[in-house]
Amino acid sequence: MKKALDRFSQQSKIYKDYRPTYPEELFKYIYSFCNAWHTSWDCGTGNGQVAAILSHAFDQVFATDISQEQIQYAIPKPNIIYRVQRAEKTTFPNHYIDLITAAQAVHWFHLPSFNKEVNRVLKPDGIIAIWGYGLLKINPEIDAIVNHFYQHIIGEYWDKERKHIDQNYSTILFNFNEVEIKKTFKIETQWTIDQLKGYFNSWSSVQTYKEKNKGDNPVEKLLAAIAPKWNKEIQHITFPIFLRIGTPIKSTD
Repeated sequence: MKKALDRFSQQSKIYKDYRPTYPEELFKYIYSFCNAWHTSWDCGTGNGQVAAILSHAFDQVFATDISQEQIQYAIPKPNIIYRVQRAEKTTFPNHYIDLITAAQAVHWFHLPSFNKEVNRVLKPDGIIAIWGYGLLKINPEIDAIVNHFYQHIIGEYWDKERKHIDQNYSTILFNFNEVEIKKTFKIETQWTIDQLKGYFNSWSSVQTYKEKNKGDNPVEKLLAAIAPKWNKEIQHITFPIFLRIGTPIKSTD
């Protein structure tokens, strides 16, 4: 099994403050496939954003991440148990979890091992939902600047796993009985240019760029290019969401 990648400990506080939040409609749709509401597991939980939402629906939420620093900043709730633990090998009993989620995270996992673990810990009628979001949209002028930055400035500094995001998880290994997704979802938010800057600084590729270029931060030049096009204090931002849902294939007892 490959070594787990930790690309977010260094900027854990920035990640917590500037990552976009998922719409309520997304969770309502996922919940419509659930058969019980006792236990859920959010793997690759990061700052606990998804775990906190699950805590309103499930009796017990387990949230795991390989980054102690990320969990240090995670959202506390009385029915959430945070653990520093790999997604591919957990201490959960067999067939214990009603819903497993992985938001903008599963592409970092060793997928054959993760899929096997999910089939082990999910209840026979349990659900796994994995999702992520693509590149943000603002307006055509700014989008062109961001796309150039994404492809030509920062592109080579992404880990190879980023290709799964660009492909909307369409080719990712997903060894489950897949459910047809009949709705589309998007994140919508209102940001100032400072919030946009914080979001770009949370990118793992930006951290890699800085490490390999003597601390030079490419976001500064990006924002200098965007600023003349930022014609009002707050801009409407959207992120397209992609989603896959499945049920366990077979018992691994």
